Amino acid sequence: MGDENGSGSRPVWFVGASWRGVEDQTQRFLAEGIWEHGFRKDKLGIRTNVRRMRAGDRIAIKAVFTRREGHPFDTGGRRVSMMRIKATGTITHNPGNGQQVYVSWEQVLDPPREWRFYTYQPTLWRINPEDRPADERWLSESLIAFAFDGKPQDIERFLDLPYWRDLYPRKGTPDRTEYSIGNILDDGCFLAEEDLQRLLGRLRAKKNLILQGPPGTGKTWLAKRLAFALIGKKDPEKVRTVQFHPSLSYEDFVRGFRPGGDGILKAVDGVFLTAVREAQDTQESQFVVVIEEINRGNPTQIFGELLTLLETDKRTPEEAIELPYADERGDRAVYLPDNLHVIGTMNLADRSLAMVDFALRRRFAFATLEPQIGTRWKDWVVKERGVDGALADDIATRVQHLNDQIRTDRNLGRHFCVGHSFITPAEPLATGATREWFRDVVETEIGPLLQEYWFDDPKKADDATLELVKGW
Repeated sequence: MGDENGSGSRPVWFVGASWRGVEDQTQRFLAEGIWEHGFRKDKLGIRTNVRRMRAGDRIAIKAVFTRREGHPFDTGGRRVSMMRIKATGTITHNPGNGQQVYVSWEQVLDPPREWRFYTYQPTLWRINPEDRPADERWLSESLIAFAFDGKPQDIERFLDLPYWRDLYPRKGTPDRTEYSIGNILDDGCFLAEEDLQRLLGRLRAKKNLILQGPPGTGKTWLAKRLAFALIGKKDPEKVRTVQFHPSLSYEDFVRGFRPGGDGILKAVDGVFLTAVREAQDTQESQFVVVIEEINRGNPTQIFGELLTLLETDKRTPEEAIELPYADERGDRAVYLPDNLHVIGTMNLADRSLAMVDFALRRRFAFATLEPQIGTRWKDWVVKERGVDGALADDIATRVQHLNDQIRTDRNLGRHFCVGHSFITPAEPLATGATREWFRDVVETEIGPLLQEYWFDDPKKADDATLELVKGW
């Protein structure tokens, strides 16, 4: 029997059992032989989808989360998207109210089985392998077999796909593949190639670069890829990342005293000085320190006397200066090598952040990133993330209209625009999921941001949020 779209297989439904802070309802669903959602409004179109459920369709209770540790592969410190399968069954009746269905729960998984990579956060996920291109149907087929037939997940097959292969290299095989500006574009950068060349040129010449811009313009994402392009290889061991915050100190970042295992205080190098030593020891390679939110802390205090050594013409042993704390060998003198670079990121929309002082500003080149919601963005999200082509045009128009409104607001301006990262799916979407995904982004990400922007005019924020999904 075909489904409602006339395809040869029936859809399978993966559903959540908690929403908006409500406790997990799995046990109640099992006891009452039902599944239901708790949304009062149909903002995500969930009622429409529930009405599409039919008796005989298979259904599974899921819970989506992320985890860094405990994987049979090297995550490089990154989180992995995961999904627990708690119970499976068959829908027996749909009353048509868009709220619930009756279910014969046939299998309770205790403990739940854990699936990786191919996941979907919203409460309702409709899967039909025939909705996907022929070469991608195995993604849905393997998830269904995992959930309902107890088949193991073929981790290696997923890691062979470009997206996950780049994120998670095999254990014991560090990812040191060649990397260039072309790879940045392939990864989903929407800047022109000549713009990337200019940024990389400034980083080489000035040694220090700050990427600034509105939220969601991919500043940290681009910083790390520029670092790899500078190095010439995707070598995480030569890139160190730290985030500045008000509590970060010179002792954390450069050098300070820490208690050792014997309880005695010892001078310990921080993140920055560790990178300095590594760069000095391997002069033939380039090293990069990426500093997220560089203006969230006090950069002048955190860098201390090393702020002077950031200058391009002071990257020699002759320019070494003495630190307040000597290392374990009694050495205080430090210089910054020519092969060490710093890339900072700075969010211009955060009202709570202080402006960067002139001492730091003089030592960095600055580049402002703008929202990139044009042809490059559309082509990439359609090809690489499964966004419906016609809907991509509509999404771009709606967000650009919102950004026009933000730019002309005298209390905001261009630094508060909504960046393209908000409307670029992190993973490929299931066929037909574009509307629901965008509504979810608007409700849970863009809408709350607008409430912060127009905190003194909640109606304006509500109207702008509703305009984004009007007619959807």
